[in-house]
Amino acid sequence: MNIEPKLQSIEQEFLETEKKMADPAVASNPRELQLLGKKRAQLEPVVEKYREYRKALSDIEEARELTKGGDPEMEALAKEELSELEPKIENFTKELTLLLLPQDPNDEKSVVVEIRAGTGGDEATLFAADLFRMYTRFCERQRWKIEIIDSSSNTAGIGGYKEVIFRIDSHGAYSKMKFESGVHRVQRVPVTEASGRIHTSAATVAVMPEVDDVEVEIRPEDLKIDTYRSSGAGGQHVNMTDSAVRITHLPTGIVVTCQDERSQIKNRARAMSYLKVKLYDLEQQKQASEQASERRGMIGSGDRSERVRTYNFPQNRITDHRINLTLYKLDAYLDGDLYEMIDAMILAEQTQKLQNLEG
Repeated sequence: MNIEPKLQSIEQEFLETEKKMADPAVASNPRELQLLGKKRAQLEPVVEKYREYRKALSDIEEARELTKGGDPEMEALAKEELSELEPKIENFTKELTLLLLPQDPNDEKSVVVEIRAGTGGDEATLFAADLFRMYTRFCERQRWKIEIIDSSSNTAGIGGYKEVIFRIDSHGAYSKMKFESGVHRVQRVPVTEASGRIHTSAATVAVMPEVDDVEVEIRPEDLKIDTYRSSGAGGQHVNMTDSAVRITHLPTGIVVTCQDERSQIKNRARAMSYLKVKLYDLEQQKQASEQASERRGMIGSGDRSERVRTYNFPQNRITDHRINLTLYKLDAYLDGDLYEMIDAMILAEQTQKLQNLEG
């Protein structure tokens, strides 16, 4: 596969982008400058690696010329240099091929995650809480910041969640978390089960990339904003101030709420940010549906009705059904050690993209 023409095209696009950014007319347009800056940042790693690759090829050519010069000492040095440089070309080719794979434009973004209890009653809400703790522990290992946007606890007082929505604030969070979207199924003996029978229940996870203001435009007249008293923990202010915020987007019917902060202003800001995420996600899902035949079977398709993982407690087993990977380390996995699974998912996605590129 000859990747040289594609690399030349990308370098030319990079140079043209830099030229546009230096244009005074563009410099006075923050929106266009931001979009061009993002484009430049996406192209830069490929261009830098391509230039390193070209430099290595040039050095090899010079070293080969020196081996023909008739000077034994220079020939020996040139051969030594060649023995170091030539293996690097294969590595450069592999790295550049991976860099040329279609990139998900959302990979570098922070995310909003929704976990909702599915079938299984109280056991499903406990499993939703387990998943939330698992992701929290993973974020702690990654030194990522988590902020709860909204939550609804199990009213039975057993500690589960009907739903919990939270933000992970970190550059690149989506690239690792995007494979979590879908139905997660658990098989275990519930605490409430006296007979010791294994019970199956489920929770759904949706991982959505955060968006910039330039990516989603919301008209004020399309919004209905209500305030109400927070129903969660938080002391006396719960009964004294209308700090919780509910925003309804009238054209789509999407409703978002936020009551985690004491301040109505902060809750409103978080709810607006969450609404932008939901609207962007709605558009992404529409595009995915339109490209269904193209995306069918893709690892990161984000189909939330798809059963993606099974967590089997009796066998300490976790299985991802998309790549047929089973790990016997469920206890460590639920404590946030997701690395082996995430690495396997990324490798499977890259392999699939390479096949598509070559096909």
